[in-house]
Amino acid sequence: LFQETYNEMKCKSFLAAPFLAFLIALYFVSPAVAQMGQTVCNISGPTRISRRRFLQSRVAAAGLFGGAYRTRADSNRGLIQGLIENGRIRSPEIAEAMLSVDRKDFTTPQVEREAYNDYPLPIGDGQTISAPHMHAEALELLQDHLKPGARVLDVGSGSGYLAVCFAKMVGKNGKVIGIDVVDDLVHRSIANIKKQNSDLLASGNLQIKRADGWKGDPQNAPFDAIHVGAAAVSVPEALIEQLKPGGRMLIPVGPQNQGQEFRQIDKNEDGKVSSKTLMGVVYVPLVKPPLKTTGNSGHT
Repeated sequence: LFQETYNEMKCKSFLAAPFLAFLIALYFVSPAVAQMGQTVCNISGPTRISRRRFLQSRVAAAGLFGGAYRTRADSNRGLIQGLIENGRIRSPEIAEAMLSVDRKDFTTPQVEREAYNDYPLPIGDGQTISAPHMHAEALELLQDHLKPGARVLDVGSGSGYLAVCFAKMVGKNGKVIGIDVVDDLVHRSIANIKKQNSDLLASGNLQIKRADGWKGDPQNAPFDAIHVGAAAVSVPEALIEQLKPGGRMLIPVGPQNQGQEFRQIDKNEDGKVSSKTLMGVVYVPLVKPPLKTTGNSGHT
């Protein structure tokens, strides 16, 4: 699919990218932005989903975020092809992994008809499954650390979708741990995985459990890759400690309802840690569990 789509796209004009940039700039300075904001505000409180869909349609129409939110499809294959065409999947390995995991299996019956559209969807308990382009971006950024046999920690594993993608990439000799603070989400994600990927759980290649995302999973550390699916107000020191030398962590950082940064944190072979901000994002918070419990909520 990746090669077929790539071949189809080679004939597209090299002028497309700068022309799109011009349209984006025009969009941001246009008075229509204010009008759009007023339209959103006029949509009443009980129709929150309508507000969400309105904004998604406007963002998609404007072509913002480099192809993000633009894909609409009626099958998982169509979703992946759209992500390739919009530049969100850039390597065949990621395309293969995401083709093998049906996003519909990880959504709720109320929104499953929207499963193949590129935007977040609610999965219950105030949490969401991330937009597919964000899953693709995480896989692309971590690809060199998801080699066969690698160990991966998915903090705030939510629906279980991305944890399954990780498990597909690290293979039979790898190990993926997904942790979440919400019991119901843990149970539902396991049920999601069993629909078509029960072998991953049975073999032990993938484990989903309730645990405190701020503390990570020291029993299975160190990890070649750590993905955090919820925004922390600061980077948890425990997760840095559990990152293997040569490993990489992706984590959204920032307070809820304010500016958040999607950060890439690398630890070199000598143990030196470096961090860089990749983009602005909006994630649900990485909550700390009550004192009497252990565990974490997520957005993956």
